[in-house]
Amino acid sequence: LLLPLLLPLLPPPGRGQGFGQTRFVCTSVPLDGDMCAAAALGTGSAEELKSTVLQLRETVLQQKETIMNQKETIRELTAKLGRCESQSAVEPPSSDGKGRKPSVSKTTMGDLSRTPAAETLSQLGQTLQSLKTRLENLEQFSRMNSSSQTNNLKDILQSKIDDLEKQVLSRVNSLEEGKFNPRNESEERGKIESTLTSLHQRISDLEKGQKDNRPPDRFQLTFPLRTNYMYAKVKKSLPEMYAFSVCMWIKSNASPGMGTPFSYAVPGQANELVLIEWGNNPMEILINDKVAKLPFVINDGKWHHICVTWTTRDGVWEAYQDGRQTGNGENLAPYHPIKPQGVLVLGQEQDTLGGGFDATQAFVGELAHFNVWDRKLSPGEVYSLATCSTKAQAGNVIAWAEANIDIYGGATKWTFEACRQLN
Repeated sequence: LLLPLLLPLLPPPGRGQGFGQTRFVCTSVPLDGDMCAAAALGTGSAEELKSTVLQLRETVLQQKETIMNQKETIRELTAKLGRCESQSAVEPPSSDGKGRKPSVSKTTMGDLSRTPAAETLSQLGQTLQSLKTRLENLEQFSRMNSSSQTNNLKDILQSKIDDLEKQVLSRVNSLEEGKFNPRNESEERGKIESTLTSLHQRISDLEKGQKDNRPPDRFQLTFPLRTNYMYAKVKKSLPEMYAFSVCMWIKSNASPGMGTPFSYAVPGQANELVLIEWGNNPMEILINDKVAKLPFVINDGKWHHICVTWTTRDGVWEAYQDGRQTGNGENLAPYHPIKPQGVLVLGQEQDTLGGGFDATQAFVGELAHFNVWDRKLSPGEVYSLATCSTKAQAGNVIAWAEANIDIYGGATKWTFEACRQLN
């Protein structure tokens, strides 16, 4: 038989403990149990229960506050993520030298929609300067041929370029004044790039009229932007060579580093023969991945003639700039012949045979009269090339001619003027 014991729980202070204001806990005790002990036990349990309820209530309040804080944090992070996705900014990768590629994904000017606004403006400025240079060549051509149609087209194109320059200047001012709105960036940039593409095409059409009137070697290649898709490919491969001379005219003021004027890759070796100036490093010649630093100082926006000669015997090499020897050395890939059946590319460094281009290593500038011989040229022969002498001979392995070169990705050809300026 159980005897119920009624005990008050949590009475409100200052109020009577009548049944209307009181909750009860029933505690069962044996029939022969001690009522006083049971009453004491019931009172103790009520105090513990009161303490537990208060702790649970405090815990619930703390958890509720934590949840509210977390919701606010999530809202802030979501807003920030939305702003980041709308701007889609990508930082340029860092590098630690040729042959050690950065572990991050490549940043290319081909992804123009993801480049920072200031960098895009710089690219547009370079492109505009390239178009203006091409128009200057067209002016010279039109003066010699006095075509009213050519003059009219030239004037129209010049007017459009002037308008583009005003747009770029306006965007620069907006950036400086803090008025730049990233939401409108893609649309505005798309309009300008579309106009630039149209201008490139129309100028190229005009330049086609010049090709029939110039010698096959009187042309230059221009790479106005640092991309991973703009390059030229030499149609012929190199034979096995135990010596070589590589010479060219080159013009660039790109910084840091002008990039890769040429690269020759063979199956199993992407760096069989490469000329590169990457980052803040000096220009280097690579043969079978072995490196020699070259004492060239040519990154000044002026035309320079350079030559590198090499023989497999002891790996002896010589470097010439503007007709005079500026450096030499030995032990550069000694007794390793240049392998045949490869791919020769102008303007890009190959990570794989004929591809794997990295925009950070792309050549930016102008290049002409790229010639290759399978022997060492004499100092007198190099001087004749650098002074545009009529005695200068073209390369017996690769000769500079428009029929030998295919261009891709927007690289352009027009009349080479450096030798005309010297003569």
